[in-house]
Amino acid sequence: MSAALLVRFPLIAPPAIKFCGLTLEDDVHRAEELGAAYVGGIRAGGPRLLTAAGWRAVLGPRRDGVERVAVLGELSVNELLGQATALDADIVQWHGDPSASDVRSARAAGLRIWPVLRVAGPTLPKSAWSLAAESEALVLDAKVTGQLGGTGVPLEWAALAADVRRWRNDHPTVALVLAGGLRPENVREAAELLGPDVVDVSSGVELAPGIKDPERMRAFVDAVRGRS
Repeated sequence: MSAALLVRFPLIAPPAIKFCGLTLEDDVHRAEELGAAYVGGIRAGGPRLLTAAGWRAVLGPRRDGVERVAVLGELSVNELLGQATALDADIVQWHGDPSASDVRSARAAGLRIWPVLRVAGPTLPKSAWSLAAESEALVLDAKVTGQLGGTGVPLEWAALAADVRRWRNDHPTVALVLAGGLRPENVREAAELLGPDVVDVSSGVELAPGIKDPERMRAFVDAVRGRS
């Protein structure tokens, strides 16, 4: 089915925005000024990697108006708990293909978990349903061999639309976080096709890995909110 024939989501309320891969305090402050609901720092490897001390310095303390997301990788539940506690993160975004039972264990220990589901092709894996049963939110990102995330590769939004609608009908209280290749130029289309609760951007608003472009950050926010 072509994108033109798909029923699109009426964006009565635009999705919340998460700026991720942040490495500079100035970029975190700018994200807050632009109205981002979430700011993310990466502790899972790659060119935007922060040390634990760097994550705390860049993302800052808990505060009203914005939640700090720690992006963690292939860890056991106990390792995840240790890192999340050390960072004092508001939310943990868990890459590394966690199982539903691992997510359940981490939530039972008091963590707010966003498991990441890596998607390749036009259908959602069955684990989208099992993970949602244990989660407050599910992150969809592109599956790229050898990389956990942050690839800048978009999902097949139009092809996935039917599956995502079915998933949302089955799990109406679970937030959908859309990542993968979002940019100011395409985020509105992605949001209209999949109706996410949160759009997650990193490389799409950068001058260089971890260094955000103020103009592209603003353009991304304007696109999400339907401002020309």
